[in-house]
Amino acid sequence: MHKAAEYVAAKLRDAGMENVEIIETERHPLVYADWLHAPGKPTVLCYGHFDVQPVDPIELWHSPPFEPTVRNGNLYARGSADDKGQMYVHIKAIEALRAVNGTLPLNLKFLVEGEEEIGGVSIAKYVAENPEKLKADVALVSDTNMYEPGMPTLDIGLRGLIYMELEAQGPGRDLHSGVYGGAAPNAVFGLIEFLAKVKNSDGHILVPGIYDDVEPPAAAEKASWAKLPFSEEKFLKEEVGSGCLTGEPGFSVLERTWARPTFEVHGIGGGFTGPGSKTVIPAKAVAKCSFRLVPRQDPDKIIASFRAFIQANAPKGIQLELRVLGASPGLMVNPDHPAISVAAKVRIEGKHRPSRSA
Repeated sequence: MHKAAEYVAAKLRDAGMENVEIIETERHPLVYADWLHAPGKPTVLCYGHFDVQPVDPIELWHSPPFEPTVRNGNLYARGSADDKGQMYVHIKAIEALRAVNGTLPLNLKFLVEGEEEIGGVSIAKYVAENPEKLKADVALVSDTNMYEPGMPTLDIGLRGLIYMELEAQGPGRDLHSGVYGGAAPNAVFGLIEFLAKVKNSDGHILVPGIYDDVEPPAAAEKASWAKLPFSEEKFLKEEVGSGCLTGEPGFSVLERTWARPTFEVHGIGGGFTGPGSKTVIPAKAVAKCSFRLVPRQDPDKIIASFRAFIQANAPKGIQLELRVLGASPGLMVNPDHPAISVAAKVRIEGKHRPSRSA
């Protein structure tokens, strides 16, 4: 992570940015830089991150994850689109502008982090403690989605995230099912039993109060979605690849993925999963799970409600412990902000359409 931070800092210096510094934190470093020689012009704060998701499962890669490889006109590498590629485009754009014009048309600041994929705790603390240093007219964040290739997109909303570990404790140690089966609680089964209570088969979350602050998208926003070249059949076949789509009845696919809270289980571990047979009743099991939140939902309120739900719904003989690994709220940008209209005027092949992003 420090090598990555040093690389970003070096490239910012090469592009002509000033006051470049690597800021140590309790976890991974931040990188700051600025160029403030355009008096009377707006100041833009460019954000990005140089950390990535783990490469696992490595056996599914067709090329080494940290060796950029071009296939079918696309660049494949870990972080090439989340978010190293976009962050680097910002830096190269500055380099190009200075090379052509000798200067920049506005003031710039950069703040690049190494913890986006694990909650961004350090940058949240740093931003709160340095409002004057980071003061800007607009923040440019290119860590979002284009709706489809050839259609540049302005993302004006993002769902938030609460990422959690849920640990189930059953018996005091792993037990033999031939001796204790039928009497001893099973941590894996107990965890599954509880998770099945969180969300019903229609995708409706059953934690009390979770929908209290959910507001439907504005009519104008839904109207803009209707203009998108969206095909549910294509989405199912080419992107999801399952037999059918799931989710809350009465809401469109775009509304379910852009404007509704969700609960997902990302992985479960526990018991015996190796080759051969071992008739164990597992003592412990762990699930990785998350809530996606929409604007106006308070992560702390949702966490408190979920803790109460856990206490009220733990299966018999099972103790559940919740560990919150990261939490951030959803957000919406004012679509009438001047920066939005400026960005929408940029002429690139395709058309800009405001949209939310998951």
